[in-house]
Amino acid sequence: MNRVVHPIEVESYRRLRARLDTSHFPPLTRAVVERVIHSAADLAYATDLVMDEGELEKAHAALHAGAPVVTDVEMVAAGITRRETVCRLKDAKSGPGLTRSAHAIRLAHEQVGPGAIWVIGNAPTALEELLTLDAAPALVIGLPVGFVGAVESKAALRESGLPAVSNVSEKGGSAVASAALNALLYHPTHPSEEKS
Repeated sequence: MNRVVHPIEVESYRRLRARLDTSHFPPLTRAVVERVIHSAADLAYATDLVMDEGELEKAHAALHAGAPVVTDVEMVAAGITRRETVCRLKDAKSGPGLTRSAHAIRLAHEQVGPGAIWVIGNAPTALEELLTLDAAPALVIGLPVGFVGAVESKAALRESGLPAVSNVSEKGGSAVASAALNALLYHPTHPSEEKS
């Protein structure tokens, strides 16, 4: 993807790399770690994030082959650049034992089926619902934020065996979730396209 990088972003990455050595990470992991840190100005994400390079490689290929991207909330969708997303929150309804976010995930699953990339940055209940479905995702970026349910839902994601990007703390949110997806979008599909 040809992308013009603004000088402020270039300087931000220079400063990030001056404060934190990320050169030991494999390429896609490094891209995700750096973009998440860049989005939150929080160096602690370098040790908080959990992902597998092989899973990222498969997800990167799926994303660039056109896999659908599903988000839990419009704020996550708004942060994803140059890619159409599916977010069914405005169509969802809450009910007994079902949050609106969880219902939105059900609706999105019915729409996109298997092989999607799921980006959850707000609602732990959305991630919990996704784990109950037979979604067969290409990747789940599970980075919901909060003191209630966030840590537990992310732990359940890691234990599920699904290909995932998550973190171990309460931190997360729309900006970091969309940043993780953008890292995969921006990363070159061929080694000849790499710049740094």
